[in-house]
Amino acid sequence: MAGGAREVLTLQLGHFAGFVGAHWWNQQDAALCRPTDAKEPPGELCPDVLYRTGRTLHGQETYTPRLILMDLKGSLSSLKQEGGLYRDKQLDAAIAWQGKLTTHKEELYPKNPYLQDLLGAEGVLSSDGIWRVKPIPNGKGPPPFTTTTAPKPLIPTEGSIRVWSDFLRVHLHPRSICMIQKYNHDGETGRLEAFGQGESILKEPKYLEALEDRLHFYVEECDYLQGFQVLCDLHDGFSGVGAKAAELLQDEYSGRGIITWGLLPGPYRLGEPQKNIYRLLNTAFGLVHLSAHSSLVCPLSLGGSLGLRPEPPVSFPHLQYDAALPFHCGAILATALDTVTAPYRLRSSPVSMVHLADMLNFSGKKVVTAGATIPFPLVPSQSLPDTLMQFGGATPWTPLSACGDPAGTRCFAQSVVLRGLERARLTSQLAPGTPLPSPLHACATGEEVLAQYLEQQQPRVRSSSHLLLTPCKVAPPYPYLFSSSLSQQGLVLDGPPTGAAVESIPVLGALCSSSSLNRTLGDLAKELAKLDLRRWASFMDAGVEQDDLEETLQELRSLAQCYQGGDSLVD
Repeated sequence: MAGGAREVLTLQLGHFAGFVGAHWWNQQDAALCRPTDAKEPPGELCPDVLYRTGRTLHGQETYTPRLILMDLKGSLSSLKQEGGLYRDKQLDAAIAWQGKLTTHKEELYPKNPYLQDLLGAEGVLSSDGIWRVKPIPNGKGPPPFTTTTAPKPLIPTEGSIRVWSDFLRVHLHPRSICMIQKYNHDGETGRLEAFGQGESILKEPKYLEALEDRLHFYVEECDYLQGFQVLCDLHDGFSGVGAKAAELLQDEYSGRGIITWGLLPGPYRLGEPQKNIYRLLNTAFGLVHLSAHSSLVCPLSLGGSLGLRPEPPVSFPHLQYDAALPFHCGAILATALDTVTAPYRLRSSPVSMVHLADMLNFSGKKVVTAGATIPFPLVPSQSLPDTLMQFGGATPWTPLSACGDPAGTRCFAQSVVLRGLERARLTSQLAPGTPLPSPLHACATGEEVLAQYLEQQQPRVRSSSHLLLTPCKVAPPYPYLFSSSLSQQGLVLDGPPTGAAVESIPVLGALCSSSSLNRTLGDLAKELAKLDLRRWASFMDAGVEQDDLEETLQELRSLAQCYQGGDSLVD
């Protein structure tokens, strides 16, 4: 049991959600390293919020993600559906039939070379290259690890990554994976393409019972369940799966937080009209239905637009990434997610999921935008006030919700997290008597600096801010996206490159209820209204009727109206 932690159950629905989720769990695993000095206090983030303790049939104590994931046939590569850590009793049940047996065995996928050293149930190879055998003291907390040296892991190449399981370095519980066998991950036929197909999956007793059984298994062992975080593909039929899953969670676990992250892969090509129209329809249906059943919904994408007109992907000054690679996009979005979810994972004075949602979603504003500065551009010779002043009046983070440039838009409420700066850098280091360049340099604490800066940027806005010393880990298999101008700790060098690989980075992340959503959701409704659905009858044949489309269109317009208030910061 989690022993006092306010547990969160994660649902991961879809293949791009798998890429984001695999990076997310690898980063959680990298952060599990306990302090080498027993006098050091425990970390700021409580891993028990996301992880559960257990025991294999051989008595080995384990620490695995509290996770349910759904994906399609062919998406697991060499990963077994039951995982590699436990041997499930049901799966090992003796066959009662005594007659002749014929065995049909599918050809196994070769294990990605990067995962060859992940050897099974006797321990876990963490991102720092240490093999960890995990005894759990009193069934609580991240384990004090017994360590032995393991071979240095290989760094995966982009070409070796075909599916998300090719780089997942975390063992999963047998109840985590739920495969949808009626649709294929690969090939041109049997694809889960439309919202209605996804909805119908969780109307089938087979899949509904599989999800409910897993929910009950994880929820019943929680002491203080605060809610569910749902990572859900928006662009394909998994938007329908996510909508039905959120509806089930709302019906069965009333009062718990449900925060849904609607994920879209990078930019799309104009030469694929059916795929692009389906993307538009799935996104619109998904946002409307997910916002109806979730406490909060946040689209996450490195693309520039949710609509049919392709926009260039967002850029980061100190990252070079390929927007066509889910391996790259998933890593960046997972880093943002790891930062903006910190408030409800804190060890001390955490903000509950419900409280965070209530702070952001007042007056019907169930949809929020995300943004992040990856990495936060601190020069070693500067302090936090120096860096914040260099942003001037510009929005300090890169938008990550495909809602366009936030410049000139109005923020109604925001939650901001800055992590990974040394304590000595949080306040001004100017010598006594030196004239102060700004009011920020007069602040006594880093928390005051951040809060005052946000007040300057967005006056009279409902705002919550958190400052963490813990950086974001970016050790392999995180792709190497960083410019040579960064230090090992992700700081911007003011001298020549050192050649050292970046291992951790400071990150600024934000969730914002923004007037930009008025334009984005309104434009989505306009594009939807222009569609001649007679050309896309196959989408309707998947279980969506004309009345459903009209209702979705009206709900989308109503949702957009919630964010009216002008595109000016001045009332």
